[in-house]
Amino acid sequence: MSGRTPDLEAAARRVDDLVRLVPDFPEPGVLFRDITPLLADADAFAQVCEALAVQAGGPIDLVAGMEARGFLLAAPIAVHLGAGLIPVRKAGKLPGPSVAESYSLEYGDATIELHPSTVPAGARVLIVDDVLATGGTAAATIRLLEHCGAEVVGLSFLVELEALGGRALLGDHAVHALVAVP
Repeated sequence: MSGRTPDLEAAARRVDDLVRLVPDFPEPGVLFRDITPLLADADAFAQVCEALAVQAGGPIDLVAGMEARGFLLAAPIAVHLGAGLIPVRKAGKLPGPSVAESYSLEYGDATIELHPSTVPAGARVLIVDDVLATGGTAAATIRLLEHCGAEVVGLSFLVELEALGGRALLGDHAVHALVAVP
């Protein structure tokens, strides 16, 4: 990680400027936030990842990224923090023994999994994803990690959709978002 402090407000502006809103995707009534323009801008992507890493604090042993867009953010954040990376996958994507957790989201139900052998007991874990909406995926990830003996030290998101109340499912964990949308 660089020795400078990132400008969180500037990083938030980059998110506002580059995250594209797509109405009625993946189904009518959903306003999808497309982060691909942000990912394609090398400077903005680096600035946002550094801001999320610094916002998280430390020490952090592992960064857990949720499939699929969480992977894209979690990997560079883990590098910034000098931490390992845990991919939290959709059901059926991991070979070998895994632990699973099912949950509900805005437009359906899902199950996520991870390899318990990648989570040492007592590991301090930061959970990362692009959007905090209803909180179902993040809450399921917390349960999975805690089941494996990890300590979830925080959650970091690019965008929080406050009206959907996702924080309510996350207990007293520290939650950081670069951009909050009412």
